[in-house]
Amino acid sequence: MASGRVIGVDLGGTKLLVGAIDGNLNVHHRAHRSARGSGTAEVLDTIVEAVREASDAAGEVDAVGFGIPSLIDQEQGLAVTTVHLPLRDVPFRDLMAERLGLPVFVDNDATAAMLAEWRFGAAIDCTDALLLTIGTGIGGGMVVNGALGRGAQGAAAEFGHMTIDIDGPLCPCGAHGCLEAFVSGTALAREARAMGLDLTAAQVAELAHDGHAVARTLVTEMGTRLGAGIGNLVNAFNPQVVVVGGGVLALGDLLLGPAREEVARRALPPSRDLVRIVPTRFGAESGMVGAAVMALDGLTASTT
Repeated sequence: MASGRVIGVDLGGTKLLVGAIDGNLNVHHRAHRSARGSGTAEVLDTIVEAVREASDAAGEVDAVGFGIPSLIDQEQGLAVTTVHLPLRDVPFRDLMAERLGLPVFVDNDATAAMLAEWRFGAAIDCTDALLLTIGTGIGGGMVVNGALGRGAQGAAAEFGHMTIDIDGPLCPCGAHGCLEAFVSGTALAREARAMGLDLTAAQVAELAHDGHAVARTLVTEMGTRLGAGIGNLVNAFNPQVVVVGGGVLALGDLLLGPAREEVARRALPPSRDLVRIVPTRFGAESGMVGAAVMALDGLTASTT
């Protein structure tokens, strides 16, 4: 891995986090954006603005790594499609390289988070690991037989769109009953409204920590559904660890406790008895750190 300073960008469904990071994974500056526009041009403009802010604050940088919530054509650097952003068939890598004047590396945001956690975090030394990032929706990443798994066309690990109830609520992808439709910040706020609480997911989480009975029930139910989804993944992939990250980390064991209990009920041995379900080491910054690692790796590969 190169030792220079790079920019890591984690583009989420509703938020943008950018960091200037060195080869020791020290973060020298962060730039946040809570809104990124409703059209493709606005999203790209917001990204460029935030990257320039971080770059100007941190000094000279050598490259930029992007983790974006999209299916990625690795050969062309193309953002093929995404559920939560207006990015469809966008030549993302080339556009960003032209506008920023730097080498650009791009991958799916959850794959970037998986990279960070596998190389340096909660999945270190594992040959088989899964990751779910849970925020506006659910992203997924995986390590299979000691390598990042992307599938035949780069579209693997869309764990949020496994069906856990064919008659369940409508998911943003257009199907009914996806895991994401039950387990996300969006879903938590929706369920709160159904119980008469006009609250955001963050507010529900705060109430749950304070012992509010309805909020605790909502979080427990979401954790149980998360466990049902993870149980499916454990049976399918037999991972050593399942890492959970994203905005829901604020819920901690209020969410992961019920999830672990449900996995114990649903997963088959020996996977059930060996798998660990743990939070990310890098917290909500796994995607940003992973994007930076990707850029550092890319620079190293280009000089060898």
